[in-house]
Order: sequence, then C-alpha cells, then structure tokens
Amino acid sequence: MRLIIFFLTVTFINCSYGQLQEGFVYLDEFIPSIKTELRYYGNNNFIGTPIEGYERERAILSIQAAVALKAVQSELEKSDLSLKIYDSYRPQRAVNHFIKWARNLNDTLNKSRYYPDVDKKNLFKEEYIATRSGHSRGSTLDLTIVDMITCEELDMGSSYDFFGRESWVAYKGISTQQRANRALLQNVMLKHGFRNYPKEWWHFTLRNEPYPNTYFDFVIE
Repeated sequence: MRLIIFFLTVTFINCSYGQLQEGFVYLDEFIPSIKTELRYYGNNNFIGTPIEGYERERAILSIQAAVALKAVQSELEKSDLSLKIYDSYRPQRAVNHFIKWARNLNDTLNKSRYYPDVDKKNLFKEEYIATRSGHSRGSTLDLTIVDMITCEELDMGSSYDFFGRESWVAYKGISTQQRANRALLQNVMLKHGFRNYPKEWWHFTLRNEPYPNTYFDFVIE
C-alpha cells in the first residue's frame, strides 16, 4: 500500500450504488484465473477492521491496467504461478478511514505486527499514511505471486503492508530465495508496463495511467 501526497489540481468522482464506474472492470471477470484476497474487506489488515468502501471482495482496475495485468498473469501461468491481489482500486472514503485511524494515537492494536519500529504519531511524517492514494486513481495495485497448484504465496521476506525497511524492494537482510522471489515479481510487472515503488515490494502503478489526476470514490460492491 503506497499512500502519497500531491499538490496539484485533482478531481474527485462519486458513483451511484450498483454501477461500476465507466472505464473500469472487475478483475475476476477480466482475468478469471487471478487470485484475490482483498485485505481491507475483512479484519486481516493493519487497522484490524473492514475498511469503509469495501462492501464486496472484488478487485477493480481501470481497463488499461487490467489489460497489462492480464499479460503478466499469462506469463506467470506458463510456470504454474499466479498473481494474488491484496488491493487494487481503493475508494477515497477508504483513504479517509486510514487518516482517521492514524490520528487516533491510542489505537495501536496491530503495532507489533505491522509497524513495530515506527511510532504511530510519525505515520504521516514517514509517508505511510497520507490524504490521497494512487489506488484511488484506479491503476495502482498491491499484489504477490502464488503457486497455482497449492495457492501458497511465494516468500517475499516480509508481510504485506509491513511499515519498515524490510519491505523495501532492495532490502538486503533477506535470504537468497526471498530476493529471487521479489525479483521475479518486480521483473514481470515492469516488463508489462508497470512501475514499482521502491519502499513496498508489493506496490505497482501502470505507466501512463489513464486518470492521473482523478481520485474516485465509488464503492466496491
């Protein structure tokens, strides 16, 4: 999960319930073989509760990002591997939920698991939490690789959404196999048109994303 601040003119767009925003697709329909575990739909996340805006466990992306991701999935399938999505499109209301949580310094229920070396009051300063997220533009996603047969995740050397140096792509304090697994994910995503975020091995954004200045807020349903 990468959360960043932009100082430019942006647009916020809402969408009525029961309608998928034009220009977006459901990944389970567009790439049926892809695996999904939307962490913010349930309790298995750094806040510990379902996040606002996630009313179904369905990954959504812009059509352009989905086309590029389909090429990634096709290449991995040749090696009996699959992508597994942790998060994709994220409503602005979910980002607002993160902000509200971050400002409540008394809620440190999951500190030992997700941010053991970061004081919660510094989550904004160290850019783990911010007012806008690239996910809300619809072409950013968090993901890993799993074995297609067993559905077991490849060991990447840190857990998803871990706030710390261990999650940096180039972190040296992991095993040779863990580095190889990270390299596999990085290489295949970059090959098919995504750019990475060096401080989160799981985070990628489509190059030339279609809505670079628009932050959507339609509910995932």
